[in-house]
Amino acid sequence: MIHPTAIVSPLAQIGVNVRVGPFSIIHDNVVIGADTVIESHCEIGHPSALAGGRALVIGRGSLIRSHSVFYEGSTFGERLTTGHRVTVRELTTAGKNLQIGTLGDIQGHCEIGDYVRTHSNVHIGHESKIHNFVWIFPYVVLTNDPHPPSDTCVGCEIHDHAVIATMSIILPGVQVGEHSLVAAHSSVSRDVEAHTVVGGSPARFLCPTDKIKLKDGSGRSAYPWTTHFSRGYPEDVVKEWLSRIPASGQE
Repeated sequence: MIHPTAIVSPLAQIGVNVRVGPFSIIHDNVVIGADTVIESHCEIGHPSALAGGRALVIGRGSLIRSHSVFYEGSTFGERLTTGHRVTVRELTTAGKNLQIGTLGDIQGHCEIGDYVRTHSNVHIGHESKIHNFVWIFPYVVLTNDPHPPSDTCVGCEIHDHAVIATMSIILPGVQVGEHSLVAAHSSVSRDVEAHTVVGGSPARFLCPTDKIKLKDGSGRSAYPWTTHFSRGYPEDVVKEWLSRIPASGQE
């Protein structure tokens, strides 16, 4: 259903059972998958010469909340979900089940994997690479200019299952290893090893992740988080995670 106040280009490819809310604009170079909801006051497929003629593709079953702007030229897998007032620039490619929090800002030329969750007010700079099952909490910034201002762009890379806690800054070119944890309010200027915790400004090694215990009285390690947290993930994914846990309860 398209609200009568919405403006939808006849050149856009709109799947079945797509809903477009009041005062939203769907531009020409757009493909929207079936069963998607576009709430009010959104602009989908904002024209940009930087997109090189590529369409904006939104996967089926997505939910884009009000006042969000997506430029043409990016591709998103199924079940994309956003908060309000999100901005996404050109030439980003993302997998399925990406969640972008309110006021999230994704710049161009980014690569994002499956089941990535970013909370409110996260800024993802140009050339960032984010792998699968990554958590990025509020007010995190992924930077890319090693000596600002310049024309040099060196994006960060965040590997599978990594967690970046609130108000942290990842500096240009930094690799954050799989299953690692960046503590809150950290400034990370060096690569983070897998299964380690770093924190501070500048961030330094604190401990292996398995030294952090759950505060539920069980005495179990909080990391890898996949050993005890599964809310919102499909059954087959959780089953695969649990199959990796040896009898000791550690991954």
